Amino acid sequence: MITLHRLGHKLELFRLNPDLIVTVEATPDTVITLATGAKIVVAETPERVAKEVRAYRVDVLAAALGRRHEQRRAAAPHLASVRLAAELGQTEHAAAETTADHAGHAGHAPA
Repeated sequence: MITLHRLGHKLELFRLNPDLIVTVEATPDTVITLATGAKIVVAETPERVAKEVRAYRVDVLAAALGRRHEQRRAAAPHLASVRLAAELGQTEHAAAETTADHAGHAGHAPA
């Protein structure tokens, strides 16, 4: 949920499910149209509403990815060392390729 202020009621906070927002318009007041057809006039600018929605979605995705990571770690703790070795191997392999590429081209003038 995002927290907004009803226009004319700066002290009246309310929470809104950002998934219900269809449009946010400045007419010149900020009017939020919901999927239900309801319209809400808020004190925040459209840019501020968009920023709040982005922050909400970032939080939701970060929490979901964190839970997914923890579930994978709990489900297969014995694979942690294998994953680490694979990551290190890919890093070392990429470094070796870069070194080989540079060594192969050393001393050759462009044609």
